[in-house]
Amino acid sequence: MRAVLVVNPQATATTPAGRDVLAHALASQVKLDVVETDYRGHAMAVAREAASDQADLVVAHGGDGTVNEVVNGLLAHTGGRPSEHHAVPMLGVVPGGSANVFARALGLHRDPVEATHELLRALETGRSRQVNLGRAGDRWFTFNAGMGWDADVVAAVEGRRGKRTGPGLYLRTAVACYVRSPHGRPELTVRVPGEEPVGVRTAFVSNTDPWSYLGPRPVHLNTGCSFDTGLGLFGLRTLGLPTVLRHVRQALRRRGEHRGRRLLRHDDLSIVGIAAESPVNLQVDGDLVGQRTHVEFVSVPRALTVAV
Repeated sequence: MRAVLVVNPQATATTPAGRDVLAHALASQVKLDVVETDYRGHAMAVAREAASDQADLVVAHGGDGTVNEVVNGLLAHTGGRPSEHHAVPMLGVVPGGSANVFARALGLHRDPVEATHELLRALETGRSRQVNLGRAGDRWFTFNAGMGWDADVVAAVEGRRGKRTGPGLYLRTAVACYVRSPHGRPELTVRVPGEEPVGVRTAFVSNTDPWSYLGPRPVHLNTGCSFDTGLGLFGLRTLGLPTVLRHVRQALRRRGEHRGRRLLRHDDLSIVGIAAESPVNLQVDGDLVGQRTHVEFVSVPRALTVAV
């Protein structure tokens, strides 16, 4: 088996010692190449080359941004066509970031050493699973994409990524963006199959649940959403303080049940269209993609095989 290990040395929980342990352990089972990333998009380029060279496995060691880049590189040549996904290398994940939403949603251990042992056992036994993914335009996402408030938060944090990034920084930035939105709060028009268009002020499109984590606590928006279903949609028609506080409390409850007159919520959607009159920020898996006036979010079944 030929494998490529992609390491982001700037991710919160990655260390040279941890990288060496992971590389040594993998090299005992596979023919391994190790690449450390040193610029944005590097992991995507490495994964794209690995897919072109018909590698069997690509392992991402970093945070959710690294995983997202690797996934986009692996699937770059498929064009979203499910018939092409069987030729894509298998993905392995060893968490190395602050949140690690994708890895935790898969049930992988948060500790990189324990996650390495899990990966080795999966390779020994041939254990894997296929997961559904989402596409936001031409960009793949593993757990979440959004337009509006959350994307503004990601944009504000973007320049401060690295070892300092953590739940506290995101929480402080979310409050700051709520109090003083950098682009105002333009209305977003949401379209889903079989329904009339609805105006919202912020919209999250989820590929699994939980959507994120505040430290050890999961954040639930669409509890019916998983890697085996379509996309979940969560939108708020207003960002008034009573509405926001109500749904923050509900999102942090164990059962994650949301109710409210200002809520727009759907599960298991094949496609979601979101449009704005003026450009708004778009984020995928916690990475800022840029500004858009219209995005189609599409669920792609069984898009990727993951060693678990």
